[in-house]
Amino acid sequence: MADSQRAGADGRGRREDGGQTRVLFVCLGNICRSPTAEGVMRALVAQAGLQERVAIDSAGVGAWHVGSPPDRRAVAAARERGIVLEGRARQVRAEDFDDFDLLIGMDGENTRELRRLAPGREQREKVRMLREFDPANDVAVASQPSQPLARRVAGELDVPDPYYGAADRFEEVFDLVQAACEGLLAQIRSGEAP
Repeated sequence: MADSQRAGADGRGRREDGGQTRVLFVCLGNICRSPTAEGVMRALVAQAGLQERVAIDSAGVGAWHVGSPPDRRAVAAARERGIVLEGRARQVRAEDFDDFDLLIGMDGENTRELRRLAPGREQREKVRMLREFDPANDVAVASQPSQPLARRVAGELDVPDPYYGAADRFEEVFDLVQAACEGLLAQIRSGEAP
């Protein structure tokens, strides 16, 4: 996270402590969805001139791909949209729960694992799902208030894992991630998100 390319900032919505909002995107192995979210968010933050305000990183709950670059299909889907995916896969560390303000899972499974790994209630409260920030999902989730949140989360809020699918799955993931990251940045700027 010390990497200057993983930071961004603005004066609106500035945290009470005056510091950065630190966001960690998390998927299963940190080679498809979370690096895509990191790259998209980094581009949005740069476009908005917020490099000093938002720090961004990504990780995986599993160690299968530690040290690997992003999946070539994710890189290609991002490159078609002018987004660069960089870095090497890493696994979530215990200190991430203190180092980041938001730990954002790509699906219900990743989110449950993050909550399980969190050392305490305060750290568990930092865990969210990426698509919670997609304004279009407010309507979908609100339209089913009688269903338990876990059931709604599993259906409407997952960013599907494209790893074993066709190349067009990476395009779908990119679209979902783009919409949610735009919503996340809007909430950071307005002060709704930490």
